Amino acid sequence: METERIPEVPSAVLPVSVVWFMAVAAAFATASVYLLHPAVAEVAASLDTSAAVIGTALACGPIGYLAGLVLLVPLVDLFAPRTVVAAQFLVLALASAAGAVANSPWVLALVIAVVGAGSAVGAQLSSVAGRFAGPRRQATVLGIVTAGISAGILGGRIVGGWLTEMIGWRATLVVFVVPCIAAAVMSLSVLPAIRGRTDAGYLDTVRGIPGLFTRFAVLRWASARGALWFFAFCALWAGLAVALSQPPYSYSPDRIGLYACAGLAGVVATRIAGSWTDRVGPKKVILVGLALALVSVAVSAHALSNLAVTLICLGLFDAGLFAAQVANQSTILAIDPSAPARFNGAYMSVYFVGGSLGTAFGAAAIGWFGWSGLVAATAVALGAAGVLTLAVGARDVSAGTVAARVPQ
Repeated sequence: METERIPEVPSAVLPVSVVWFMAVAAAFATASVYLLHPAVAEVAASLDTSAAVIGTALACGPIGYLAGLVLLVPLVDLFAPRTVVAAQFLVLALASAAGAVANSPWVLALVIAVVGAGSAVGAQLSSVAGRFAGPRRQATVLGIVTAGISAGILGGRIVGGWLTEMIGWRATLVVFVVPCIAAAVMSLSVLPAIRGRTDAGYLDTVRGIPGLFTRFAVLRWASARGALWFFAFCALWAGLAVALSQPPYSYSPDRIGLYACAGLAGVVATRIAGSWTDRVGPKKVILVGLALALVSVAVSAHALSNLAVTLICLGLFDAGLFAAQVANQSTILAIDPSAPARFNGAYMSVYFVGGSLGTAFGAAAIGWFGWSGLVAATAVALGAAGVLTLAVGARDVSAGTVAARVPQ
């Protein structure tokens, strides 16, 4: 099969200030889908329904996000990134405003689904980083943007809970409209206006996403190992919440929520992992990250009653897996530097499915196997990801050797 090298995109297109704006914008976009998670009881009381119904409505957020990964992320290759990103932030602003006046859980569910789809702008900004950063800065820039996404996952719950307590859940959604509009205006001003080098139309691009897994071994391997460790990540955190809510701990939701602060280590790790990947290559960073996560989770099997040790283990666990994610994603974005969004959307879809399965498994596994059993299952998933990374040839775990080779 013939291959053609696609011209590299100059790195000068993304100044440092724009990269940091992208990180902040990604944080706000990602946080949007988590704002109401700490406020289930308050929302249920306001809408005169049960917490279970509101929980179902909030579950529409991940469904919308998955749809956004497939249907919206490729748009930044087909149209100017500044236009697409600005439009999605405006949609997020409108959806947040609509949620603030929702008078039924079903209307709220629809709004949350739209917010979930719009929050995929974080994955779009990752694609922009891969396309415009240049091969020698790609992982570094990706690490900064991914740090913003990680901060949004953590901060969305914390800020959402704090604001809900201060001003109520409806006003919280109204407050969020302001940064969305600001991000839309800034996106129009500073993001690139260059379309990707692709002749495919939108429908052809979306229809072609499943076929990418058949054509590109790099995408298959990266998606498989990424899904495995995101399964482990979500399983551990979901199981932790259940374990701490039961005897002998019986912690309150507020106290359990404080454990998420350990995730700050992951935010720092993504920033460091990006520059490290540019220097030593993705394979080493992936293996070191998985090893760190595996050791920390093994220690946590016997340390749940020790708050300090548990928090350290969770912090190292998050740091290892977030570092591995940055390195792994850099291999995806390097497949076609001129139009990486379709590959990123395909990868993140599989990655997200792995996490969703992990969340469901982790919550149930505490009742089935207990905390130690859950930790063992998590370790198996991490070990499998490490074996996959070691088993594939260097060509399939190196951004430098797969970059820009696309079958015609």
